[in-house]
Amino acid sequence: MQEDSSRSPSYTVACEDYVHVVEFSPFSSGTPASLLAYGGNQYVVVGTCLFQEEDMEIEGVEFNVLRVFHHDLRVDALAWSPESRLDRIPTIRFCTAAADRKLRLLTSDLQDRHEVKVMEGHTSYINHLVFEPTEGKQIASVSDDHTCRVWNLDGNESTTLRLRSPGISVCWHPEEVFKLMVAEKKGTIRFYDLVTQQAILSLDCGQSPLMSADWCLTNTIKVGAVAGNDWLIWDITRSSYPQEKRPAHIDKARLFKWSRANENLFATTGCPGKISSQLLIHHLGHPQPVMIGSATVGSGLSWHRTLPLCVIGGDRKLCFWMTEM
Repeated sequence: MQEDSSRSPSYTVACEDYVHVVEFSPFSSGTPASLLAYGGNQYVVVGTCLFQEEDMEIEGVEFNVLRVFHHDLRVDALAWSPESRLDRIPTIRFCTAAADRKLRLLTSDLQDRHEVKVMEGHTSYINHLVFEPTEGKQIASVSDDHTCRVWNLDGNESTTLRLRSPGISVCWHPEEVFKLMVAEKKGTIRFYDLVTQQAILSLDCGQSPLMSADWCLTNTIKVGAVAGNDWLIWDITRSSYPQEKRPAHIDKARLFKWSRANENLFATTGCPGKISSQLLIHHLGHPQPVMIGSATVGSGLSWHRTLPLCVIGGDRKLCFWMTEM
């Protein structure tokens, strides 16, 4: 991986502070613009993004802040609810995880209604969380406490799955609401049936620590992950071991995310180095990354819902990369 082949972001948006986490809503907002949230030390900014690829009259990107939410602590993870919409009566709903081992469910109508529900139960750091994608009535979270917990919106836990090592990533099947994928640090990825609370299938990295895993929601037989310096891809119909595995980052890989626009496109980030974090965009048909970018102490990684475009947070800015496919 040569540093000099790295490409600067297609677009950037300035922020007030260091961005710790950034997430595009994977759901339609009911308007042409996409919802995007980013979090820092004691706040979450929610806004809309529209890119020139979507609207000819825009130069680059148009980012409009809808609301800044106060957050008691630094935001470590964030997930969008499918109930967040801007048409009809605007509703914003998302959930965050912070270092106090609590989840916070924030709901706002962007006017006077603004509610925060705190959910307690995890006994260690929460690594990842996700909403049930069809109705958004449940949230799943995974933690260093060796559990995956499923919560109702009233704050009560409905299910606790005991894991054999820290839970790193959790993904919900896009249509089958009882199927959950949980990735563990020691290198195992399991699929659970939430009705029986039993594992129905498991995948093995053959190496650890597994740092991040993602389920390809446009083609659910594909699962991807990063462990050590490598990215790994499974076809769950063929084997519990990866079909493909390649070294990606010199300084250990940190995050893996599938594109929502193209089932063969995925991105990985390296662990933040002293100065910059590397972003690689890969295509399953190409042996080398199709794009290399880097951001000053970058963190977070999220793909746009319909464009082959991803975002990472950085020092006082959001960096967006558009992939030509």
